[in-house]
Amino acid sequence: MDGQAFQDQGTVRYCHGCGADNEQGLRIKSYWDGDEATASWLAQPHHCGGTKQNLNGGIIASLIDCHSLNLAIAHAYKQEQRPMGGAPRIGYVTANLNVSYLKPTPLAELIHLRARIIKIEGRKAWVHCALTAAGELRATGEVLGVRVQWD
Repeated sequence: MDGQAFQDQGTVRYCHGCGADNEQGLRIKSYWDGDEATASWLAQPHHCGGTKQNLNGGIIASLIDCHSLNLAIAHAYKQEQRPMGGAPRIGYVTANLNVSYLKPTPLAELIHLRARIIKIEGRKAWVHCALTAAGELRATGEVLGVRVQWD
């Protein structure tokens, strides 16, 4: 992991999944690892889905979505050689999210996310994300984000 988390540099403030200023949110932290982004996150018992032992699928989708779009935002700042969070603020919103649930994700295990940019075309960014727990791939996601400028 390299440096300070993207979210702590002002990429996203209030999002449920990744907003540093959302006290009720998941508050994931994404970091550079070469050209990719990594994050680790530990669920709480109320994040369960179906059984008390497994993570809720909607939470999985939120983790993949937020981690992926934070990579797109960080990548855009890096390409423009500007500090993250600097004005005008860069944002990405989700245009499409496709999650493949491969195995149940154990609630008590540390979740690891790894995302990489597949393609950038104009305002669009395609990102692939893998979610692992207990050393096994549990879910993958393909996210299409569209760049916006925040106020």
